[in-house]
Amino acid sequence: MATVTLLETIGLSKNFEGLQAVDDVELVIPAGEIRAVIGPNGAGKTTLVSLVSGRLKPTQGSIRFKGEDITGLRAWDRVGRGIVYTFQVTSIYANLSCYENVALAVQRRMMGGLRDRLVLAEERVTKGIELALSRVGLADEMHRQAGELPYGHQRLLEVSMGLALEPELLILDEPTQGLALEEISGFCDLIRAISKRATVLLIEHNMSVVLELAELITVMDKGMVIAEGTPSEIERDPVVQRAYLGTDAAA
Repeated sequence: MATVTLLETIGLSKNFEGLQAVDDVELVIPAGEIRAVIGPNGAGKTTLVSLVSGRLKPTQGSIRFKGEDITGLRAWDRVGRGIVYTFQVTSIYANLSCYENVALAVQRRMMGGLRDRLVLAEERVTKGIELALSRVGLADEMHRQAGELPYGHQRLLEVSMGLALEPELLILDEPTQGLALEEISGFCDLIRAISKRATVLLIEHNMSVVLELAELITVMDKGMVIAEGTPSEIERDPVVQRAYLGTDAAA
């Protein structure tokens, strides 16, 4: 079966007043893949996914999604196309319930990319919200105020809000931050389940999570891609070991 490219960046670059945050990045992600982007702090990972999601405009280069050039599209237009980005810092509404937070995400989807389609029945919307919460293990917390949740569960709530937008590409920025060790295993199971319906682009510092989940790993340093390969290839790559893992293959 031929591999279908979902996302492609071509010569993608971003300069902030002389600081080259992303430098000529070429990225090709097939549909259905779990891709991880790793690198030291300041490597340009979050800037890269902000460019892909439309939160930032590139200095140069282009972005193609399902074969279409989306470089000029606004962030919400990209959500309508199926690109959903969950932030590194939680962006939930702390004074609303978990249910209400996910309901807002559903409302945005209906008002954005689906406004010209048949309006979903209330019962179907409710089931969609309940399903999104249950998929991240928060069904029992549905009516709890979001700000009362432990930080790790707030991160899961944000993932649930992303799932409610029915993404084709789900971008997760440091999703395991704040999760307890016993919760991380459940999170990995969740990502595998999500990947059956959506492509996942994962930025993650927890290398055990990256090595367990990713089919392919892209390594960035100083705004550039310095390596790309399978988990076993990346573990053995001396350039990666020096730049990111803090070791040397010769040691």
